[in-house]
Amino acid sequence: MAFTSPSFLLLLLAFVLLTNAFPSPRARSITLFMASAVFIASYVDSALQLLPLAAFLAFGYASIELLRRGRSRGLLGVLLIGLLGGFVVLKRYSFLGPAVQLPFPYLMVGLSYVLFRLIHLMVDAQQGELTSRIPALQFVNYCSSFLTFTAGPIQLYPEFASEQQARPAQDPARVGAALARVVRGFVKVGVASAILNYVFVALSGRLLSNSPLGASSTWALFGASAVTYTAYLYSNFAGYMDIVLGVGELAGQRLPENFNQPFAARSFLDFWSRWHMTLSNWFKVYLFNPLLKGLAKRYPSNGSAPYLAAAAFFVTFLVMGLWHGTTAVFVIYGLLLGAGASINKAWQVFASARFGKRAYKQAGERPLAVYAARGLTFAYFALALACLWLDLPQLLGLARRLGPGGLVASYGALTLGAALVFASWDAASAWLRTARARWSPLFGSPLARDFALAAQILLVLSVGSFFHKAPEFVYRAF
Repeated sequence: MAFTSPSFLLLLLAFVLLTNAFPSPRARSITLFMASAVFIASYVDSALQLLPLAAFLAFGYASIELLRRGRSRGLLGVLLIGLLGGFVVLKRYSFLGPAVQLPFPYLMVGLSYVLFRLIHLMVDAQQGELTSRIPALQFVNYCSSFLTFTAGPIQLYPEFASEQQARPAQDPARVGAALARVVRGFVKVGVASAILNYVFVALSGRLLSNSPLGASSTWALFGASAVTYTAYLYSNFAGYMDIVLGVGELAGQRLPENFNQPFAARSFLDFWSRWHMTLSNWFKVYLFNPLLKGLAKRYPSNGSAPYLAAAAFFVTFLVMGLWHGTTAVFVIYGLLLGAGASINKAWQVFASARFGKRAYKQAGERPLAVYAARGLTFAYFALALACLWLDLPQLLGLARRLGPGGLVASYGALTLGAALVFASWDAASAWLRTARARWSPLFGSPLARDFALAAQILLVLSVGSFFHKAPEFVYRAF
């Protein structure tokens, strides 16, 4: 079910209306289950294709209950190995042979986010955080909510359970803000990301074509493809988050934020505290912290703590990269993420020791340093994302064509370009804020806000005709 399809819009509308018409916790749970069942069923052709997901959930539910009663660390390890083994088999990782793969098609969408929720519940059950059995319906809703099934955010169970007791939004201001956010989300997904994807496909198609290209053309096309893919991914992902968070608010379920101005980040670690924040927080709690604690026990020297953190960051981000896909190219993606995080941490340790924490912090606040750091961060992430739109032969072939000099030139050009764009954007935003404050009686009025919302709705409704003209126009403008 596409997020901009009429069927998805109808599902969202029905979900919000039914939740508000029957606001009791039991009725809301049933409504969420029915909406999720319709959403998940849209991905399959038969009930057989849902059996692996059902078995995965059943194994997780039984494991949680066993750990809640036994609280054995050894049992937790055994059950986690079983869960992860089942996940690897169901996701059909490329290193597995056909002998260990299920011989029929089945639903794989959503398994990654179900895995995170099951591990969270299993660990918390072993640690005594779950004091009572989770009702089966609530467990299924938590793991398979259609709002968070395919792309998150990763909400922790205590927050989810408490939200089920809340009432849907009734305050007109909250309802209006939630509705406006849903509309903005559809604009990002249905218009902005569609145009960016159109341009990206055209640019990357030229880059990967068999036609000969000069060195400068290869660098330029690679950089442009990386930028447009990053912008497309952000528009699509952040737009979907706007939709589900807005709908959740209308239905009385406040989901956690997943983005916080990621392109304002001044370092790679800062970036991941702003981009897909619930994923980063999950890895911090369930992988980074236990790993760092284990390393600190093995190497208890105080002076080694910063370097142990760098090592823990490398492993954490390596695993995060491997989680994103099942083929060999995601090993490279994980290595790039791990290298970015560990080098970032090592630089912070070195610079603080070499120049002093205060001087290092003050130097980082200078405008030139701020925009240089933002440009370096964006460029690194954009180039690393090439692993998501290139397979391994394409990536290695492109690396050979670019050579070390080309890769460095692409990184430098993207860094400079991003820094200039960010500086210009901030200057324009400051000017607009000043103008808005000057004209606040006009633009801040309820009538102006309603007009802006109506304009966005009309833009979404005209997406069909917009698709056929605007993307081609933007592409030709390149």
